[in-house]
Amino acid sequence: MIMSESLATVSYLGATILFILCLGGLSNPETSRRGNLYGIVGMTIAVLATVFGPHVSSTGYAWIIAAMVVGASIGVYAARTVQMTQMPELVALMHSMVGLAAMLVGFANYIDPAASAQMSGVEKTIHEVEIYLGILIGAVTFSGSVIAFGKLSGKISGNPLLLPARHWINLAGLLIVIYFGREFLNAHSISDGMTPLVVMTVIALLFGIHMVMAIGGADMPVVVSMLNSYSGWAAAATGFMLSNDLLIVTGALVGSSGAILSYIMCAAMNRHFISVIAGGFGTTGGTPAAAGGAQPAGEVVPIIASDTAELLRDAKNVIIVPGYGMAVAQAQHTVYEITRLLREKGVNVRFGIHPVAGRMPGHMNVLLAEAKVPYDIVQEMDELNDDFPQTDVAMIIGANDIVNPAAQDDPSSPIAGMPVLEVWKAKTSIVMKRSMASGYAGVDNPLFYKDNNRMLFGDAKKMLDEVLVALKS
Repeated sequence: MIMSESLATVSYLGATILFILCLGGLSNPETSRRGNLYGIVGMTIAVLATVFGPHVSSTGYAWIIAAMVVGASIGVYAARTVQMTQMPELVALMHSMVGLAAMLVGFANYIDPAASAQMSGVEKTIHEVEIYLGILIGAVTFSGSVIAFGKLSGKISGNPLLLPARHWINLAGLLIVIYFGREFLNAHSISDGMTPLVVMTVIALLFGIHMVMAIGGADMPVVVSMLNSYSGWAAAATGFMLSNDLLIVTGALVGSSGAILSYIMCAAMNRHFISVIAGGFGTTGGTPAAAGGAQPAGEVVPIIASDTAELLRDAKNVIIVPGYGMAVAQAQHTVYEITRLLREKGVNVRFGIHPVAGRMPGHMNVLLAEAKVPYDIVQEMDELNDDFPQTDVAMIIGANDIVNPAAQDDPSSPIAGMPVLEVWKAKTSIVMKRSMASGYAGVDNPLFYKDNNRMLFGDAKKMLDEVLVALKS
C-alpha cells in the first residue's frame, strides 16, 4: 500500500467531480474538448488511487500492470483503426466489456472466502443480493451489447426477430430468476449457491440476446443508449459488491445519464421506450424502394454536379443536412471547403442536425468539428425547421429517414410522428445518394419524387469534389 485510506477517498472525490465536469462539457460542442480532458484526468486519478490504494497488495502489481498494458494496447489499436462510421458498434462492444467485468467480479467476489468472512445476518444477505443483481445486470448488458454490436456492424440482420409469445417468455424468465434468487439467498454454502447463480446467469444472457434481437435496426440508437445505462448500473452494483464509492457514484452517473439520453432519443423519434423494448421496426437499410402501390407517386429528377454548383452559387440561404453517407465517404472536409467558398461569396450557409440522426447519433457534430466547420452555423432541427420556406437550397448529403416527409404525411408509416427536418419546404432540395435504396428504417422516402427535389447520384466525396471544382471555375 502506497496511498492511505483517506488520501484514496479524497482522490475518488476529485475524480467524481472531474467526471461530472466531463459530462457537463460534453453537452456542448464548444466545450466538448475540455470535457474529454476532464474525463481523462479523472480516470487517471481514479486508476492510480485504486492501484496504489489500501485494497491492493504489492504482490498484485505485476498482474495489474500486465493487464493495463494489454488493455492499453487494444485501446490504442482501436483508436487508430476504427473509423468514425464504426463508432456506434465500438461503443456497443465497450458496453459488453463492462457487463462482462461485472459478471466476472460478481463470481470472483462470491467464491472468495475473505469477501464474506466478516459478514453475517442481514449484512451477508445484502451482500449476496448485491452479487446476484450485479451478475444479473452484467449478463444482460454483456449479451445484449454483443448482439447490438452485431446488428450495427452488419454481422447480424437488422430485422427484428419477434418470437411467438415473446412477452410470456420474458415473464417466465423473470419468474425463474426471482425463484433462483431466493434459492441463492437460502444457500448454506458456496457450492449450494453456485447452481442458482449459474442458472440465473444463463437466463440473463439469453434474455439480453432475445431483447436486442427483437429490436429493429431503426431503433438501435436507442438500444445503444439503453445499454449504456445498463452498463452504468452494472458498474454501480459492482461498486456495492467491492465497497468502492467511486464505482458506485460513477456507475450511477453513467446509468442515469444513459437513461435520460434514451428518453430524449425516444422523444426525438416519437417512440415510447416500452414499444422499443417490446420490438422495434426497421432493417439495416440498403433495401430497394418498395414496388407497386407502396411507391410514392411522381418521377425522380436527376441533377449533375455543375448544375448543383450553379444553384448553390445563385442562392442566398443554404441549409446542409449531413448524414451517414457523408461519414462513409469521408466527405466532411470537402463540405467545409464548399461552405467556406459560399460564405466568402455572401451566402448564408447553415447545417441542420437531427437529434437522433439514424445510426450515428451525435457523430455528425464530431465530423463537422473535425473539418473545422464553425460551431455557430451547426444548428439543431428545432432551430432550423421554421427557416426552410425561406431557404433557397436544402442540400441533403447521405441522410434519408431524418428528412422523410412520410413522418408527417402518412399516418400508416412506421416513422409516423417522428420529428424530421422539413427540407421539402425549401425552394429546391438536392439529395445526394448512391442509389434509390431506402434508409436505415427500411422505409421509402417520398421526398425523392417531389417536384422541387433533385437527385445527385454517386459517391458523396466524388460528387462534392466536382461541385467544389465547378464553384471555383
